[in-house]
Amino acid sequence: MADETEGYLLAHAHRHQAQHEAEELCALMPWLTTAQAEELTAFYVHRRLDVTRQLMLGTVRRAAELRQEYESRYAELRGVLLRRHAAGACAVLACAAGAGAVAGVFIR
Repeated sequence: MADETEGYLLAHAHRHQAQHEAEELCALMPWLTTAQAEELTAFYVHRRLDVTRQLMLGTVRRAAELRQEYESRYAELRGVLLRRHAAGACAVLACAAGAGAVAGVFIR
């Protein structure tokens, strides 16, 4: 729900900004009729929102790719760490067993 609201507000802000830019552009061309200015404004807003949509979709795709890369790397590193800890624990147990055996020899 919060993501949808944020998305709506972000889309509304982009539309408002595009509308404002289109109006500024039309103000620089005083020879346009009202109908031409409205048509240019609508065209500009539509194109600007299309470009923004494509940029956002590209960002979402890249974020998904990065997430997958990071998750794969994390799983790999976690496996390496687990193997190292297991090897370390085995080494400690082997040393403890060897020390116990040596101590047992000297105690008898």
